[in-house]
Amino acid sequence: MIIIMERNATKVQIQRVIDFLKDNDFQVRHNTGEVHTVIDALGDKTTITPGRLAAFEGVKEVKIIREPFRLASRDRKPEDTVIEFKNGVKIGGGNKPVAIVGPCSVEADYEGLLEIATAAKEMGCEFLRGGAFKPRTSPYDFQGYGEKALQFLKRASEATGLLVVSEVMDASDLPMMLDYVDVLQVGARNVQNFKLLHAVGKCNKPVILKRGLASTIREFLLAAEHIMYQGNMQVILCERGIRSFDSAFTRNVMDIASIPVIKKYSHLPVIVDPSHGTGQRYLIEPMAKAGLVVGADGVMIEIHNDPENALSDGKQSLPLPMFREVMGRINKFNELIKEDRQHQAANTI
Repeated sequence: MIIIMERNATKVQIQRVIDFLKDNDFQVRHNTGEVHTVIDALGDKTTITPGRLAAFEGVKEVKIIREPFRLASRDRKPEDTVIEFKNGVKIGGGNKPVAIVGPCSVEADYEGLLEIATAAKEMGCEFLRGGAFKPRTSPYDFQGYGEKALQFLKRASEATGLLVVSEVMDASDLPMMLDYVDVLQVGARNVQNFKLLHAVGKCNKPVILKRGLASTIREFLLAAEHIMYQGNMQVILCERGIRSFDSAFTRNVMDIASIPVIKKYSHLPVIVDPSHGTGQRYLIEPMAKAGLVVGADGVMIEIHNDPENALSDGKQSLPLPMFREVMGRINKFNELIKEDRQHQAANTI
């Protein structure tokens, strides 16, 4: 809930409200503005009625945030969250959509990874992604090379200037991973692994949170809330498709409508992953463009220098010649979208 104090509320009155909330196990943040002090209280709102708080001297208004995701809600933060990186790259807030590309898994071929990273850099991409730890349905499938893969990613990053994204599967791996990556990724299978969400929430690293295979939008945003509640506000949501009854032609159903819905109710940036969203190479470009049209802040695409011999997800990875063609068209498409939005904005004024 949000408590707005009177314009002339004293420090003593403000502190009484804060102490009362803390005594009732609420997590409290407050901001003293030029006109009012606003207290943001997170906790079990069934333990305190708005009427009890309204009775305190100096309280002007008590607002109940309707959605259960409070920190991620636009009710709390109307403006878009923008996540900025050390090299000036920004995600969110209407900035240029970013491209996060790379192999599903980092393999035991550094030269191949460097070839991928070089192609990504040439095409204007900002991030190199690759799995070091792989959550696989079958225990017999390739599980990743662990720290060796992270070392390869770091070397490729130093050679190209790309930022590194890799998935964390276990909280015990976090101390090691923080030395290698710029962005932690929480995969679809771990979207309700609450201990892991809490652990990355205590890290000072941006987090890409992928939507679960069967997660509703509300559940997806509540997963982000778990991270933010621990203090990490640098969350990037990723629509990567949801499970459907029809898997004859696509791996998942990519929920394009989720992007404007999330944008309406949350201030967090959203990217799309058409590789996992469809599982089909030929669908990556049209679905990436569809996501960008409805407001996605970036795309995540799997690419590989030799997809036929990839250790995982070769079918949904773009070979490098095809990647260059597709990325070139996506870059031009982004310019068209930018011009169209500028034209709309000019006509609105």
